[in-house]
Amino acid sequence: MTLRSLQALCLTSFFIADVRDGLGPFLGIFLTQHHWQPDDIGLLMTAGGVAGLLATLPAGVITDASHNKRLMLALLCVLITGTTLLLWFSQGNSVVALSQIVSGICAAFIGPLITGITLGLTGQNGFSAQMGKNEAFNHAGNFSTALIAGGIAWYWGIGGIFILMSCTMLLTLVALLAIRRDDIDNQRARGLESAESPKIPDFSVLIQNKALLITGLTLMLFHLANAALLPMLSMRIAAAPGAINPGLYAAATVIISQAVMIPVAIWTAGRIDKYGYWRLILLALVLMPVRAALAASSSDPLMMVLVQILDGLAAGVLGVVVPSLIVALLRGSGHVNAGQSVVMLMQGAGAAMSPALTGMIAGHYSFGIAFSVLSIIALVALLIWWRHAPMFSASNLMTTKLSD
Repeated sequence: MTLRSLQALCLTSFFIADVRDGLGPFLGIFLTQHHWQPDDIGLLMTAGGVAGLLATLPAGVITDASHNKRLMLALLCVLITGTTLLLWFSQGNSVVALSQIVSGICAAFIGPLITGITLGLTGQNGFSAQMGKNEAFNHAGNFSTALIAGGIAWYWGIGGIFILMSCTMLLTLVALLAIRRDDIDNQRARGLESAESPKIPDFSVLIQNKALLITGLTLMLFHLANAALLPMLSMRIAAAPGAINPGLYAAATVIISQAVMIPVAIWTAGRIDKYGYWRLILLALVLMPVRAALAASSSDPLMMVLVQILDGLAAGVLGVVVPSLIVALLRGSGHVNAGQSVVMLMQGAGAAMSPALTGMIAGHYSFGIAFSVLSIIALVALLIWWRHAPMFSASNLMTTKLSD
């Protein structure tokens, strides 16, 4: 690996943050302003989530087999931006559905590709430290673009967000070009030692890894509770008469959480040796039911500050610990990115169902009740993780980190 490629990877993580999620929390506001109802928005967001869900496992398998991860990532960024720009010209059902489905499929590849490129550059020993930097830059990118987006929404409206996304896509492509292809060891990128030959795919190693499946189940419930919380907070503000500028509010929610995630990601990367994967994930799980309960307790816009601080703490930890845990669980299997995709598939299942579930409850009852249901789901995830603590202790993953 070279310093130039690692620095370029950090910049890629910075700029791709705005590209990967499309309009992100601004989608609900944009569609609400064009007279869409919460349950309809939730269903179409779910359609995109389901499409991404179906693409998740193939994404990991293709990443393991790929020898040109940079090119794949560049093409995906172009597709996400192009289909999102279609929304500016039409908000018809078919156009919105197409945009969300294509974006969902493309986004499913980004996580495994970034992980594969990182592992290919650093190897096992430097992976967690670099992932901490990747996540810090990613959150910094979200923070910066949300800050800019807030100003754009204030002065020019939500439409200006489309221009911002196009600019960040171009900058992502420039950063990707700065990563030297030859610096990426494709053997290490899939979890093999550099001297080993590619193994014949044997995906039974994923199904038989109980710790991997428990991790996926826990995170599926976590994302079922978490995915719709921020969009619903923004939609509650947008639906309230005489509310503050909803675009500015959405930007503020992102800014607060991302500002917290930056130092938390760096802190987490340096604490895996001391606390272990299980304890750090437990910390993130504890925060989610508290966050949902706070959102349910009050519709005061100021409550959003505490809610998003908790979001930043949980997401900052999980963004570093979960990929590192999977690399440790599947070391030497040759299926590290496929394993990442198994967990992402389960996470995606929860995230895909979350908007439809929450939108339906909010549409028929209230936002407060919807947030209360999310809090209960988060508690179930916490109990499952706590119940299976011995499994991770037995795997020597509770207090130690693998190294080369």
